Order: sequence, then C-alpha cells, then structure tokens
Amino acid sequence: MNTLKLYLRSMGILLKCQMQYPLSFMLQTLAQLIMEGGEMLAVILLVDRFDHLNQWNAGDLYFFFGLMSVTFYLTECFGRGITGNFPYMVRTGQLDLLLTHPRGILTQVMCSAVDPRRISCIAVGTVSLVLGSRMAEVRWSPQNILLFAESVFCGFWLVLGLFLIEAVLCIHSVKSVEIANALTYGGRSACQYPVDVFPRPLRMLFTVIAPFALVMHVPASVILGKPVFGWPAWAAWISPLSGFAVFGFMVFLFSRSMRFYRSAGS
Repeated sequence: MNTLKLYLRSMGILLKCQMQYPLSFMLQTLAQLIMEGGEMLAVILLVDRFDHLNQWNAGDLYFFFGLMSVTFYLTECFGRGITGNFPYMVRTGQLDLLLTHPRGILTQVMCSAVDPRRISCIAVGTVSLVLGSRMAEVRWSPQNILLFAESVFCGFWLVLGLFLIEAVLCIHSVKSVEIANALTYGGRSACQYPVDVFPRPLRMLFTVIAPFALVMHVPASVILGKPVFGWPAWAAWISPLSGFAVFGFMVFLFSRSMRFYRSAGS
C-alpha cells in the first residue's frame, strides 16, 4: 500500500508540473490527437473499401482498434518512466542515484514520469469503441463488462512487461535497442486488427511471444459473439492472465539484469 501511495503522489506532482505550461501541453496533446486520428482514419478507409475482413465486419474492426488504443495508451500514460526515462537514466548515469534510495529501482522508475498527452489517444480509442459497439450491436451485460475490464487491466500489465524488454536490453547495451519496438509499437499497430487475418508466423508471434491475441482478441471476440480460434467462451476469462505472466517474467528478468549494471563511476 505504501508503494501505491508513493506512486499516486508522484503522479499527482508530475501532473501539476505538466500543467505549469498549459499552451505547450495543449499543442502537444493536439498533435497526439492528430496522429492517433490518422491511424483511425486508416481503419475507416479500410472499412470503406471492404465490407468485411474474414468474419469481421466494420463494427468489429472499430472495436478491436479502440480496445488496443485505450489499453496501450493507458500504459504509455502511466508507465512513461519505463518507456521514456529508463534508457536516458542508464545512458547518463542518473540510475546511480536511484540505487542509493531505499525503494526498489522499478518503483522509482515508474514514479519518475507520466504522459498526460496520451489522453487524446485514449479519447480516440474510446470513440472507436463506442462506434464499434453500436455498429456490432454489442450487448453490454454484466459479464461482458467484466470481461472487457479484465482485458484492459491485464493488457496494461502485458504492455508494461513488453516495455521492460527494452529496459533489460538497455542495461547490457547502454543505448535503447530498437528491436524491442517490434513487439511493443509494432505489436500495437498490427494487433489493432484481429489476429486471425494475419499469416501463421505473425499469429504465433502475437499469441505465444507477445500475447496480444490472448489478452485482447480472445475476450473481444467473445464480447462480439464471434469466438476466435474456435475456443469456448470460458477460455476468454483465462487467456488474459497471460499478461500477468509476461509482466512477472520480465520483472524477474529485470531484477536479474540489474546485477550486470555498470554504474557511471565504474
């Protein structure tokens, strides 16, 4: 509980700092809105050109896009310490200072940054979700609401775990390793669409290695009434837990990798 209080307090302070320059914040938020709106425009153009994509109609595609956008950018907003700060800390030696503090390294890194500009991307994702739900005539029963909430919550930890891949690589290479982006930002771009539209190698990549399909697509497909992979509906309650498995494994790997960290003074 103390760690959670520390994190929330840090987020509050960082948000106040961001609001000290309101014009800059508004312009950057607008830029994020335009960028994410452009990605949604690609989905709109796809829907306009084709009536359906395999078994998925227009409403289904909007729903998948919205679920990915909301989940991914929530993680970027509140996990910015890992995605943006950690490589810089390693490169400049600022991580040495955190090692002298009594709190865990991962906790301190998480508390070091927040990115409220992503709220515009979350808003675009929310609009897409609402539009997709109406077009697909989703029935928001208590069961479907809980399943959706589980998917977003577990997806947050999955994306955070994948961002830790870059953090682990930075410990060994000092610089940010762009190959990690293939699973994070590349996964976000690809998995805005249902996984079963891709060839088998990509389906395996985003089901086994970076399990976006298990955490988001399986629950979403059940909510839409079109279970993917032919799995039973109850599997949608279990598959999102793979997000916790990825995050737990990456935290373990991160802790092991910190043993190889060489400070700026060594």
